[in-house]
Amino acid sequence: MATAVPRRSVLVVEDDEDIRAAIAEILEGEGYEVTIAANGSEALDELQHMPRPCLILLDLMMPVMNGHEFLARLREVPRMQAVPVLVLTAVSTEAPPGARGLLRKPFIVEELLDAVQTLCGVTA
Repeated sequence: MATAVPRRSVLVVEDDEDIRAAIAEILEGEGYEVTIAANGSEALDELQHMPRPCLILLDLMMPVMNGHEFLARLREVPRMQAVPVLVLTAVSTEAPPGARGLLRKPFIVEELLDAVQTLCGVTA
């Protein structure tokens, strides 16, 4: 008898509601447990109440607390230091310090899924 594998948790931090919802729908369709936040401050709050994510998808340009500020604060939390962060942005061409990679918006869904699987350690 097979045992149930716990669902991998992903935190999506994105201020655009449509993009946030689309990413969540795509990842949930692939079996991920998705938590969403509209800015870095909300994301820090969510991280206190959710399982440690296998990945954080992070927009850089957001109100209240932008992605750069969030990333700096995240790396100060011992249990979150090793969590990979993938930046999703239309403005940068290279990942900021502390991030594991960058996808340019608009991104191709297959590229997003490949990156999520790789960074979450999912084998096909």
